[in-house]
Amino acid sequence: MLLRLHSAVAKLSQPPLPPFRSGLRSADDSLVAALARQRGTATARAALFELPFRCSLVRLHGTISTPRAPPRQPAHGDVRSANAAQAREPGVVIGETARRDAASYAAMVGRHLKERDLSRAEALFRAAPAAARGLHLDTVMLDGYVKAGRIDRARELFDGMAVKNVVAWTCMVSGYCRAGRVDEARQLFDVMPARNVVSWTAMVQGYACNGMLREAREMFDQMPERNVVAWTVMVKAYVDSGQIQEAWELFDRMPERNSYSWNAMIFGFLSAGKVDEAVQLFEKMPHRNVVSWTILVTGLANNGFACRAREFFDRMPEKDTAAWNAMITAYANNGQLNEAQRLFDSMPAKDLVSWNTVIEAYAKNEHKGEAMNIFLLMRRSAVSPNSTTLTSILVISESTVEVKQIHGLVITLGFLSETSLGNALLTMYSRSGDLLSAWLSFRRLEEKDAITWTSIMQAFANHGYGLHALQGFAQMLRRGYKPSSTTFTALLSACSHVGLVEKGRKMFKSIQHVFGVEPTIEHYSCLVDLLGRAGYVREAKELVDSMQPGMRDEAILGTLLGACMTHNELEVAREVGENLVTFDPSGSGGYTILANLFASNGMWDETANVWRIMKGSKVNKTPGYSQIEVNTKNHVFYSRDQEHPQCSEIYQMLNDTLVPQMKSSSSPGTDSFY
Repeated sequence: MLLRLHSAVAKLSQPPLPPFRSGLRSADDSLVAALARQRGTATARAALFELPFRCSLVRLHGTISTPRAPPRQPAHGDVRSANAAQAREPGVVIGETARRDAASYAAMVGRHLKERDLSRAEALFRAAPAAARGLHLDTVMLDGYVKAGRIDRARELFDGMAVKNVVAWTCMVSGYCRAGRVDEARQLFDVMPARNVVSWTAMVQGYACNGMLREAREMFDQMPERNVVAWTVMVKAYVDSGQIQEAWELFDRMPERNSYSWNAMIFGFLSAGKVDEAVQLFEKMPHRNVVSWTILVTGLANNGFACRAREFFDRMPEKDTAAWNAMITAYANNGQLNEAQRLFDSMPAKDLVSWNTVIEAYAKNEHKGEAMNIFLLMRRSAVSPNSTTLTSILVISESTVEVKQIHGLVITLGFLSETSLGNALLTMYSRSGDLLSAWLSFRRLEEKDAITWTSIMQAFANHGYGLHALQGFAQMLRRGYKPSSTTFTALLSACSHVGLVEKGRKMFKSIQHVFGVEPTIEHYSCLVDLLGRAGYVREAKELVDSMQPGMRDEAILGTLLGACMTHNELEVAREVGENLVTFDPSGSGGYTILANLFASNGMWDETANVWRIMKGSKVNKTPGYSQIEVNTKNHVFYSRDQEHPQCSEIYQMLNDTLVPQMKSSSSPGTDSFY
């Protein structure tokens, strides 16, 4: 960026490169053959190693591949001009050639750097003759090192430069800032022989981008002159740090503003939730571009103002893909999937974000069929899915067969090394009941993170392999991964499933005292479930009582009440039941458990009282349901179900076949149906 700013005029004056020709290879071969005849094999080999450099000169000047025409004899009238040409000093011609060589080498090095081929650019730079070396070529290579993040090599080149101008100094300062080495940048800045406004701006931006806002403002205030870029950099620094008032005060003082300044301030207001201020500023903006409109539409959508966002979206003189995606996302987040789909269908051009937004929206709202249809349309389009697309499809997969199909597509598209996608595969294999495939996915994942280890521990826990989960935790710590809150939830769940009470107690205590993680309600719930299953009901009750009042909910009280019923703890159950009714007076679960507990102990008056309270509170009892998988499709049946598409056939089979069989099997003289 800095190089482009300073050397635009110099680049405009550089001569254009001649076109490459397909006949260069034959010219190179003939050159080697000629050298072999004249100098012998050893000399030819030496020339061969220098051939890439020589070929560059051939391409640039055509001195070897293009034969020169014999010199024309001057006519009588041309003698004077010929004599004048011979009278020219040789140094002038040599100087012009050197300048052409320097410009040509700089252009070729710059082209390789633009193509991100640092090694070829570096090789060409080092092979440049002394005549081509100079400030321009050195600065081009210096800028390439900086942009590639090779700061130490850039400094080595910088220190060896015979001549340095303000562009080279500024480029080096900017490189240190981009690498986060702000102190070294400041040391270099302080010894600069001459600075311009770009140098000062680079230092201000370096402080701002590295979170040193106070130092950035001090540097900004010290600037002898400020252009609109410097003001905008400082305004954006305040916006990025969330200091909107300071940003606005600086913006209001700006002597001159450009579109970047206006866009930065509008974005700042929207990021802070100040929608009205953003809209007012947008309406005052003298010249709006497509970025300005997109920022406003996106900001309104992100703040939940989908209708206002749509108004400005419809007013846009021209709409880019980002604006379309912002509106689709707004409708999707608002649950307006039909509007999102309608807008998606009317897009003139869809990119990867467009497809992913719609697929993810359907997946989050559990519209599996629609998500799969959009995914199949995407596969027929010119846009290829990425790991985000496949993750969205994975999370709605309901069977091992579907997970395996997505897994095959992951392999085909070359995303097997994606850690996040591997974690999703592991989790979905586990949820579908295929623990072996989940384990193999874990083993084959090259780059693992803390989520990977937590996922495999959760898989072991869900399938009853608590000891394997604990072993995985030990390996995770040995490999240096830091456990998260979710990790401890998986471990406590594993202890609960296999009854490792003492392990669970120690693990719960270590969450805060050893690992410095604040216990959450999930951790308490797992330990209450563990203690309740093992019969330590009163200890579980004490644990619940020790929780902060705002942390307890009906779920953890329901778990404790279920443990009371299992171990016939009437007194604890009565107290927990009263608390549960207070928390969730409309839920039927607590009433049902408490009534069943009283009934199982012959306490009929208490049972009748619970049902009376439940009836008076107009509690809606949640119907029971069963679930079965047939041909990779899940079927759910509720009590007195009338919603299933095959409801009439099911009831007919039940009444005509199953009920008579059940009655006959339970008649005297026959074996029991159960």
